[in-house]
Amino acid sequence: MDFDETPEEAAWRAECRAFLDQHSTVKAAGAPRNTMSTLSDDEHAHVQRCRDWQRTKAENGWAGLTWPEEFGGRGLTGLQQGIFLEEEHKYDLAVGMFAQAIGMVGPSIVVHGTEEQKKQFLPSILRGEQVWCQLFSEPNAGSDLAALRTKAELDGDEWVITGQKVWTSSAHVADWGMLLARTDWDAPKHRGITYFLVDMRSPGIDVRPLVQATGGAEFNEVFLEEVRIPKENVLGEVNGGWAVAMTTLTSERADIGAGHGDGFAGVLRLAQQYGRVNDPVVRQELMKLYTSYQISKYIGFRTRTAASKGIAPGPEVSTMKIAISDRLAFQGDLVESLMGADGMLWGSDAIDDGYWQTMVFMGQWMARIGGGTEDVQRNIVGERVLGLPREPSNDRTTPFRELPH
Repeated sequence: MDFDETPEEAAWRAECRAFLDQHSTVKAAGAPRNTMSTLSDDEHAHVQRCRDWQRTKAENGWAGLTWPEEFGGRGLTGLQQGIFLEEEHKYDLAVGMFAQAIGMVGPSIVVHGTEEQKKQFLPSILRGEQVWCQLFSEPNAGSDLAALRTKAELDGDEWVITGQKVWTSSAHVADWGMLLARTDWDAPKHRGITYFLVDMRSPGIDVRPLVQATGGAEFNEVFLEEVRIPKENVLGEVNGGWAVAMTTLTSERADIGAGHGDGFAGVLRLAQQYGRVNDPVVRQELMKLYTSYQISKYIGFRTRTAASKGIAPGPEVSTMKIAISDRLAFQGDLVESLMGADGMLWGSDAIDDGYWQTMVFMGQWMARIGGGTEDVQRNIVGERVLGLPREPSNDRTTPFRELPH
């Protein structure tokens, strides 16, 4: 692709800025930005600010830019959406609570949902009326997600769900959840899973926040005890949930890979504050970080180009996820090195109220693990891009109930 903006793309960027200027102000270059709701002074106030901004976008035609027009979107290209997100990130706006709704379950409903599901959920998602969470991982089914054991049994017109989920972001403030459960124990593990849309206020759901090293509690463990879900809330086919989950996970990896676009400016500002920019070793490390940001940027351009041609995100998204994860690890070590002994400080005692310790150093694991670890992504690249053979196993043909647990 041509990396220089066309006149049309430049005009679109100007249009984005004009809309954003009407509703906010540009934040200072390199200023830390906290998008983790649990680190806000008032978590529920942060969630409400995110809802308000999402509703404002929807009312003005700026929500779901790539969604089909028939579902409330604008039918724009991935490149146009990327330009808008780049500009939005520069403004002092509350974002971050609708990545799962807009970027994950929304596209999954568009692809796999019934007409009734599309009418019920998509407009509300765009208006910011529904915060969603992802009820996928379990204590013994993380990287090997298909090993999940939460069970679903049909009882008349309802499915009865019992099991446990863990590391569920935002479950404690979510209105709805995307849930994977096992509906056929005699099928191989990938083929007996069904994808459900569950109201998080349903009886039998117990959400317990997990306090992280950062001091926040964005993740949760969720216990489901005979939770009843209407049959019409199955997304896709019964026992065909793995295909729907792949749509969701591919969208998640693309969202994670597309983040952190302007982070280098903040690290450079930190180095300047500590008077380290003339240190030749530090300068070399800063150039490594800058190069990493540029690599991610151009991989992102590749994904956007494919999306603009109507090509769904594929294994190349895993390459971007690996690049992001490697950069986050390097960046976390670099900022601690720049701060020296100050890196041990916390909260208001630390520079920028501890942003670098919490969001950058400790918070790196959220993006590195979310959507699949680096090792999972490397397996995907090895098998689906390089054509390497799979690891030997019999779990793709053996009935799930016969597998060792």
